Amino acid sequence: MSILVNEESRVLVQGITGNEGTFHTQQMVSYGTVVAAGVTPGKGGMKLDGIPVFNRVKDAVDNEGVNVSIIFVPPPFAADSILEAASAGIGVIVCITEGIPTLDMVRVASFIRSRGIVLIGPNCPGIISPGKTKVGIMPGPIHKPGTIGVISRSGTLTYEMVDQLTRAGLGQSTCIGIGGDPIIGTSFIDHLRRFHRDDTTEAVVLIGEIGGSAEEEAAEYIESEFNKPVFAFIAGQTAPPGKRMGHAGAIISGGQGKAEDKIAALERAGIRVIKNLGSLGETVKESI
Repeated sequence: MSILVNEESRVLVQGITGNEGTFHTQQMVSYGTVVAAGVTPGKGGMKLDGIPVFNRVKDAVDNEGVNVSIIFVPPPFAADSILEAASAGIGVIVCITEGIPTLDMVRVASFIRSRGIVLIGPNCPGIISPGKTKVGIMPGPIHKPGTIGVISRSGTLTYEMVDQLTRAGLGQSTCIGIGGDPIIGTSFIDHLRRFHRDDTTEAVVLIGEIGGSAEEEAAEYIESEFNKPVFAFIAGQTAPPGKRMGHAGAIISGGQGKAEDKIAALERAGIRVIKNLGSLGETVKESI
């Protein structure tokens, strides 16, 4: 099985005619994703490689039955694109865009929570259920169908870790990059709950970062409710306080968000924390 997306998902690409939207649409289609429609205001009526393009998300929903959206829209307009998709009834939205103003995301976060919408991102690589569908920008060939769930705040570290799992002979049920911005649509806990209910997911790997308290909150949830093996890696273990490292959310401030605090919280919850990323794949293989 998989969570959130599968081979039956009908995907809409918002911003399909832009350079990134076009390139990654082609990559998703090559992987086997059902890209049923695209949206670019003002270009409705055209087709991209046979995929119909609409002016509005509602038109794509009504005409093509899309139920998942991926957004490749510039930062000033991305928040409104998320709101348009949610208002049109799309239940799973993936926002790849980086650099959306924080105040815009405050407005978006409140709206999607009120509608029960699943938003992955922004500033994320997306979601993939290996062998079924890819809704994102991750390299498809490194993934392998299997039973390990993956949740990560980092895009590139997700690729490194998935490649290690695959090389170790461990396939993945679903891999999710939740995004590295201060305000994102879903948390570790949101997806841990989904993996908890997924009978075919046998273990989960978390990739965390300095900054915020998402990993500590996940540790509390795992200790109290999650009964599957969990492995974790925390990036930024040598980062100096007050300096942003990569993602907008990866900053230590006010004495909070340090790697050592996250590692301690995870270990107290009985989670195996791998200090050396290069050994993660083999460690998981030896432990399950």
